[in-house]
Amino acid sequence: MKSFLLIFHFLLQILLCGFLCSISNAKDTITATDFLTDGKTISSSDGCFEMGFFSPASFTNNWYVGIWYKHYVPDKSVVWVANRANPITNTSGAMLKIANPGRLALLTAANTIVWSTNSSRPLAAKNPIAQLLNSGNLVVRDANDAKVENFLWQSFDYPTDTLLPGMKMGKNFVTGQEFYLSSWKNEYDPAPGEYTYHCDPTGYPQDVMRKGKVKVFSTGPWNGLRWSGVPGLTKNNIYTFKLDFDEKKAFYSFALLGPVMTKLTMNSNGVLQRSLWAENRQEWHVYLSSPADTCDNYGTCGAYGSCNNILTPVCSCLDKFVPKDPRNWAVTNWSGGCVRRKPLNCQKGDGFLKYSGIKLPDTQYSWFDASMTLHECKQTCLRNCSCMAYSDLDIRNGGSGCLLWYGNLIDIHELPGGQDIHIRMANSELGSKKTKLVVLSLSLLIGATVIGLVIGLYIRKKKKKRKMNLKDDLDLPLFALSILNKATSNFSVENKIGEGGFGSVYKGILEGGQEIAIKRLSKSSSQGVNEFKNEVICIAKLQHRNLVKLIGCCIARGEKMLVYEYMRNRSLDLFIFDETKSLLLDWPKRFNIINGIARGLLYLHQDSRLRIIHRDLKASNILLDADMNPKISDFGIARSVVGNETGANTHHVVGTHGYMSPEYVVHGVFSVKSDVFSFGVLVLELISGRRNRGFSHESHSINLLGHVWKLYKEGRPLELIDAHLTDSCYISELLRLIHVALLCVQQCPEDRPDMPTVILMLANDAILPEAKEPGFFTESKVTSEYSTSMCSTNEITVTLLEPR
Repeated sequence: MKSFLLIFHFLLQILLCGFLCSISNAKDTITATDFLTDGKTISSSDGCFEMGFFSPASFTNNWYVGIWYKHYVPDKSVVWVANRANPITNTSGAMLKIANPGRLALLTAANTIVWSTNSSRPLAAKNPIAQLLNSGNLVVRDANDAKVENFLWQSFDYPTDTLLPGMKMGKNFVTGQEFYLSSWKNEYDPAPGEYTYHCDPTGYPQDVMRKGKVKVFSTGPWNGLRWSGVPGLTKNNIYTFKLDFDEKKAFYSFALLGPVMTKLTMNSNGVLQRSLWAENRQEWHVYLSSPADTCDNYGTCGAYGSCNNILTPVCSCLDKFVPKDPRNWAVTNWSGGCVRRKPLNCQKGDGFLKYSGIKLPDTQYSWFDASMTLHECKQTCLRNCSCMAYSDLDIRNGGSGCLLWYGNLIDIHELPGGQDIHIRMANSELGSKKTKLVVLSLSLLIGATVIGLVIGLYIRKKKKKRKMNLKDDLDLPLFALSILNKATSNFSVENKIGEGGFGSVYKGILEGGQEIAIKRLSKSSSQGVNEFKNEVICIAKLQHRNLVKLIGCCIARGEKMLVYEYMRNRSLDLFIFDETKSLLLDWPKRFNIINGIARGLLYLHQDSRLRIIHRDLKASNILLDADMNPKISDFGIARSVVGNETGANTHHVVGTHGYMSPEYVVHGVFSVKSDVFSFGVLVLELISGRRNRGFSHESHSINLLGHVWKLYKEGRPLELIDAHLTDSCYISELLRLIHVALLCVQQCPEDRPDMPTVILMLANDAILPEAKEPGFFTESKVTSEYSTSMCSTNEITVTLLEPR
């Protein structure tokens, strides 16, 4: 009966939504006899956009004519303003009207023109109208001619602070007209502000933000897939984006792939925000923001300076370069940039040094040729003494084309998924072939002489050297064993909070009162050193609000310990699988946890300095802070991949039953899609309150994934939802999350979405693709496909215990 009522309520919501949409078909045109006045509006035929008079705030008397989202958004999300620089203070008698031969004008009661349209083509409309299209574009056209090429005027050609799907940003080289965004002066004044955002075709196209005439942000050049310096701009199932560039135009635009609302807005503080409308939460969800950090600020480190947010300080000179002004550089004034350690000597011959993993420099002073090979590109640059660097123009299909830089290289940023660039260097910095041959010969001679001694020393001091190398590699604060003994009362049983295959976890309190968690590896573990070192190297270089923070480590008297921030609420599994504690996790909290885990994985897979595959994502490895915010922990078996790689394989499969993807268990192949599979399992566990492994049901013997798939195919997904989460306000969101989770656990890794796509799915209500059968459909299928000896049930991870 309860399930029936939930389904009935859900269907009622759908019918109500359809009813609202059906009554939203207001008139969408302004004609010669039907004006737009205060209190009246026109709406796009689909009811998405509305146009009329508005005032940005109750305390101002300034009024404007604008376009905003209609039924979907409770507050006016204004996307375009007509008279943004010329407000009217009295709307009584004011009107927006269309007049022959086809001009749209805003007039006051005194018949004074405040704003009007201009046409770039001869006006020839016999019966002109202004129409608000479903795209949010206001067009002036002949009533009998709806061809786009015959529009007399359109608002999409005059953007304000918002780029909508279908709008273009760039320049028409034939007419000279530029299309760009300009911020509001402030949140209550739509007059053009200080910031503008352009698709700048000078040199080779790149997006550039300016404050006045000064560059403050650059995306880097277009590389065939995206802007070089915006790795978060990836292929997804919500929208597509492209650069149309030829001898007549250079236009950047994006288009929707489904019925979802998304926009790109530049606020009055000069921050670009890509937003999606979350219908269930009635709010805009910002999922991409630029500039995002110090290194996004244009030219932070000056010429030939490289910016990296992971490092302190963030600026350093590229290899073979030194600070131009060492004194200022030492006090973090990096504006002078860097210079080559050895000056160029073009007449005697220069060469090129390859730098990888960077955002390509500003292309204002550049040259390109799409038909060249990289070798031809190098020769062209070498012949011109003013050419400072070269790179592939297009990185697709192994790379093609030629991009050359002239003058100093500005705005270099180290980032995951960055590109290769070859920078001009003096030959003395590269080493001649003759020099290399001599060095090689000497190396072989010396090596043959001392090899016996090295082997002897290695054998004799193996244990000591291994310990010293371990310390050198960690690059972390080292805690004295005495400090940790005192913090944990000599690792007393009362302070023990968890235990796993490689040791135990203890709570400690440092002298200053800071609470810590200490992961103490077992001395008897034969694999502990590798996992210990791996975990430190991985997590020490990662910084994100949804990753547990590593404070330091301890290596003394045979002990190997990791010191973490203490998580007050310990691990997620203690809540979702406990009948009493699960009551503390309502759906908004669980949804926040799901989003946090997704953001943490996105950082690991795409945005971190290292591309990390976790390989053991599960409920017990999600820790919760005092505010129930999730943090991914336990990187003992995590693996990093280089460059644009997204996976690898292994002969030693380790992990946790119920969370590992089929391709990993059966073939030892792991990738970012393996983590996506584990994420999908976690989502289903959070929704159902049941474990995947060990799940049982009275009517069948399949596991949780199989059970969810059965309910999904039979149209009964509501039966999966934890009884504590049956608040009707969240039913549609829960059903969507079940669908998203099923997409994540599909059998084929190619079918699963990547984490950027998952983030988009969580943030909006776009139509989702049909899910295919999940991996590990039944328990019997698992048993027949692989031996349990191939993997570990909990081989090296930490499982937190109930407090005693």
